[in-house]
Amino acid sequence: MNSHILLIEDEPGLVMTISDLLSGEGYEVTSAIEGETGLKLAMSGMFSAAILDVMLPRKNGFEICRELRQKGNEIAILMLTAKTQVVDRVTGLKLGADDYLTKPFDPAELLARLEALLRRLRKDERAAVQTFRFADVEIDFRRAEVRKGGQPVSLAGKELQLLRYLIENRERVVPREELMQCVWEYASDASSRTIDTHVAWLRQKIEDKPQAPRHIQTIRGTGYRFTP
Repeated sequence: MNSHILLIEDEPGLVMTISDLLSGEGYEVTSAIEGETGLKLAMSGMFSAAILDVMLPRKNGFEICRELRQKGNEIAILMLTAKTQVVDRVTGLKLGADDYLTKPFDPAELLARLEALLRRLRKDERAAVQTFRFADVEIDFRRAEVRKGGQPVSLAGKELQLLRYLIENRERVVPREELMQCVWEYASDASSRTIDTHVAWLRQKIEDKPQAPRHIQTIRGTGYRFTP
């Protein structure tokens, strides 16, 4: 599942620019142009992260951060501040913002900071899976044991790591680049083809119909999604 980003910004031109930038990277984007509406949306639980300006009508960025954190909402927050607002940046971080970016900013830096926040959030939220069951497959990662229909299935170490990462990120599209980074750790002998080959091996071993996989799905041009 692609991350849903909430953009709270009252400059129409910037809203369009950021929305187009994020949409082009595969994110789903919802925007709000004032603080009250932005806060209500942020509290809905629909979003992985919020990008919000400090200066907003009806409720400013500081107030939004404070209320979200007071109510236990852990949405990732990237705050946008003016270049001269050093005090604002410090205040925002103290009130619960996870990171900040000063205007004007490089679009590539905005994407990099957002991606870093989302990786951190997924890592924090995701408890390491020890055992997992889907269909007729049972997995005990502690013992590195896999059974399908009650019969042992032999998985190589990297196949097991790949399966575990996909399961821990289930129902989300995992890009090949992320698998390269988190499973293969950018090994010199790893490539996109390496990932595709390991996925094919996994399908042969755990899918009922490897040619029409139900659980490890290819998202063309992006990566893979595991669906129990």
